[in-house]
Formats: sequence, structure tokens, C-alpha cells
Amino acid sequence: MRVDVGKKPLIYPQPVLIIGTYNDDGSIDAMNAAWGSVGDDHQVFLCLSAGHRTTKNILKRRAFTVHIAEEPLLVKSDYVGIVSGNREPQKFEKSGLNAQKSDKVDAPILTDYAICMECELESYEEKNCHLFGNIVNTSVDERVLTDGKVDVAKLKPIIFDIDNALYYSLGSVAGKAFNAGKALM
Repeated sequence: MRVDVGKKPLIYPQPVLIIGTYNDDGSIDAMNAAWGSVGDDHQVFLCLSAGHRTTKNILKRRAFTVHIAEEPLLVKSDYVGIVSGNREPQKFEKSGLNAQKSDKVDAPILTDYAICMECELESYEEKNCHLFGNIVNTSVDERVLTDGKVDVAKLKPIIFDIDNALYYSLGSVAGKAFNAGKALM
């Protein structure tokens, strides 16, 4: 039996993304943004309200970085989501995260995370909070690579359960993409 639960965006898995920007004074800002995805083969999509420090930074500098949150960094990743950069000027320092300056965009690479997409702002619609960024470069720490490709088992990304406000680790391999369905051909 199906049960109606109302208008809820129950899309699983929902990635946990950590967004890096620079504040007006050049200090680093980081934010946990669970509402984001692929926008195109060269774009990321984020849903960020205008009141976030991160959003203001992106609009001013027209650049940001996107990192995939990992299980070993869950506490730090959650911290940058529950603490506002508008109220805590030392948010990044208190998180214990590390960063280096990107040489491709005006935003920091948060070096604790294995994957970093360096992005330039494409567009932002304040009415619906839709932000699109063009990916200028993606760098990956070799610690999560196997045969030159990202190994999700090594990456250990966390996902967000919006309905229960929980983080989960990504599970085991369920099947081979573009192959499993051939059983019905």
C-alpha cells in the first residue's frame, strides 16, 4: 500500500557537497550544501538561498569550489553546515579543515577532501535559489584512484537522507551500469 507524504523532494542518494569560497577579507568560507547535483556535463547545480555567506561570496567573486564530503570528514562537514559564516567569523578555522588557493578560479581548494571541482558562476536566480556553475577544472587526490578512475569505495562519500536528517555511507556495488538491463533484452 502506498502512502501520500506530501510534496517532499525524496531523491536518493542526495550528495553532501562542501562549497568553498573567499570572504571579503580574503578569509576562507566553507558550507555544507546537500541540495546540489550535476547541471550538465560541464556544470554543477546548487540550491542556495541568498542569505548564506557562501552565496554572497559566490555572487561577488563569481567563483567557488565544490567538494564531495567523505565519511572520515563527517564531523567537519556537518559543522560547516550547522554553523553560519554570517554569525561565526572563525568558522573555517574552527572546522579544522585545510585549504590552498586555486590557480584556476578565485576560490579555495579544501585539501582534506579528495575531489574538488573548481567553478565559475554561470547564473543565479534569487527567486528560486538556483545557482549554476561551470566547471573549469576537477582535481582528485590520488589516494581515491584505482587505474586512474575514482574508486567510490576508497572515496567513502556520505549521502544525506532529507526525510530523517541522517547521513549515510554509500553502500556496496549493486550492478554494472549500462549492462545489468541487458538481461531483459
